[in-house]
Amino acid sequence: MAAPILSYEKLGLIQGEGWLFRDLDIYIGERDRLALIGRNGAGKTTLLKCLAGLIDPDEGKRTIVPGAHVVLLEQDPKMDGHETLRDWVLHGRDAPQPHEADAIAHQLGIDLERPVATASGGERRRAAISRALAQQPDVLMLDEPTNHLDLGAIEWLEEWLKRFKGAFIAISHDRTFLARLTRSCLWLDRAQLRRAEIGFGGFEAWTEKVYEEEARAAEKLDAKLKIELHWLQRGVTARRRRNQGRLAKLNDMRAQRAAMLGSAGAAKLALVKDDVRSKTVIDADQVNKAYGDRPIIRDFTLRVQRGDRIGIVGPNGAGKTTLLKLLTGELAPDSGSVTLAKTLSGIVIDQQRRLMDPGKRVRDVLANGGEWIEVRGSKKHIKGYLKEFLFDPTLADAPIASLSGGERSRLLLAREFARAANLLVLDEPTNDLDLETLDLLQEVIADYEGTVLIVSHDRDFLDRTVTVTLGLDGSGKVDVVAGGYEDWIRKRYEDHRPRSATKASAPKTVDAAPRPSQPNRKLSYKDQRDYDRLPDEIERLQADVAKDEAALGDPDLFLREPDRFARITERIARNRAEIEAAEFRWLEVAEMAEGLARA
Repeated sequence: MAAPILSYEKLGLIQGEGWLFRDLDIYIGERDRLALIGRNGAGKTTLLKCLAGLIDPDEGKRTIVPGAHVVLLEQDPKMDGHETLRDWVLHGRDAPQPHEADAIAHQLGIDLERPVATASGGERRRAAISRALAQQPDVLMLDEPTNHLDLGAIEWLEEWLKRFKGAFIAISHDRTFLARLTRSCLWLDRAQLRRAEIGFGGFEAWTEKVYEEEARAAEKLDAKLKIELHWLQRGVTARRRRNQGRLAKLNDMRAQRAAMLGSAGAAKLALVKDDVRSKTVIDADQVNKAYGDRPIIRDFTLRVQRGDRIGIVGPNGAGKTTLLKLLTGELAPDSGSVTLAKTLSGIVIDQQRRLMDPGKRVRDVLANGGEWIEVRGSKKHIKGYLKEFLFDPTLADAPIASLSGGERSRLLLAREFARAANLLVLDEPTNDLDLETLDLLQEVIADYEGTVLIVSHDRDFLDRTVTVTLGLDGSGKVDVVAGGYEDWIRKRYEDHRPRSATKASAPKTVDAAPRPSQPNRKLSYKDQRDYDRLPDEIERLQADVAKDEAALGDPDLFLREPDRFARITERIARNRAEIEAAEFRWLEVAEMAEGLARA
């Protein structure tokens, strides 16, 4: 193995009354692509700051190749004291060259002259990325880089990182992002750090193997209680089985919903046990909304059924928030109608997490300082309820200020899911959550008895959660697709695909305009090559995924051949990422071809 560009030996840090972590050995090679994974509160962000040299640990020796430049993209950089985003981007002795920052900012679509005081979370994130990348790092450390980014910006960042010649280490809740980019995993778990030379696609299989080995060792040593709490919280094998059952149920619901979208009311969904008497809870009919001369929503019709999980996706500024407000009755349409069921009562979990007062205790937030919490009509002890949301029950009296950002988000979810309501509105719910909490959130949503509206840029989360996707492209048109994010991308791909390149068996869409099979004017050699080859490449990759998924259908494969199981899982994740990238590239050149044909 080549000498690392950055390493730490016996790294240890005290936090509060004890060690946050200790005796960690870390090395980062010149072209490493590392995922740093761990539960909220495990110390991931703190570890990145130690590696970047921003925090002095209590123990350990840091070694770095002379002249190597380490850059940390913080999750929430402080911009106070700077008038514009440009002022912040170009501040300090490590400031990038202005032309470098401007070039990246232009590609990300951010105006650096925007005042800091009025900049949105997405604009601040783009500015922070512009500063970090323009500094030309040798080692890039990314703390939740996709937070507040829309899909276009996420895809741009992914492509940049694929071309990046240095090393990077990323903390992210975005499974698709990690699966597409990483080749090794660092797992910070119970104050220990483990490394595996597998991409994120093989992470879950690897961790399950570790837990099973620990369980066997604990039984031999009669020390099972030492890991029991974590084992119960993680619930590895049981959770995998529940996830499989949940996804099977989700696929059934999507199939039923697809039939209903064909002709409203043609199929029946299973009844849920809430107090909404009518099966239709939101009825939008020929809805139009514009701001000035710009159409935001055009001719939108949808009946939201009781129990639906609706995902809303699209680039920033496409109208996602407007559509959400129309569906919840907060905003009136210019024409058309939106009718809500009389008994519909909703709760909104927004991006700001405004309810988390740092001066309060956990029990104050959950139970107004008491021992019992009312959970949708039944009483539960606060400590038992905390365990359901992956908290140590002893945290009941902990101040909110002592919780990490992800733990605060998880606590807010625990509070809001306890309330009696039959409509749940989630605005970017995955921000700041660790992967285990995302698994939990998926389970809670699946078991929720009401209707859920979700605005999110997390592609994997949508694929695992929603029954219907509403896709906006900024033109005012809203695609209504039974399924998740991948199903929406597939529809866009089919809508743009030339008729000569579409198989006879492919589903037809009534709103897809005819596409020319050949552009009238020439594409570049590379564009034409991608235009011609990608449909077959996508079909090949889809066939490979189907074959591997069939292999994973063997319930004994993991126990019998864990290494093969890990390889197949990682290959599926890699192929799905390649399919997604190929579909977006094909859409890009197809739209170019269409534009040339019209010219």
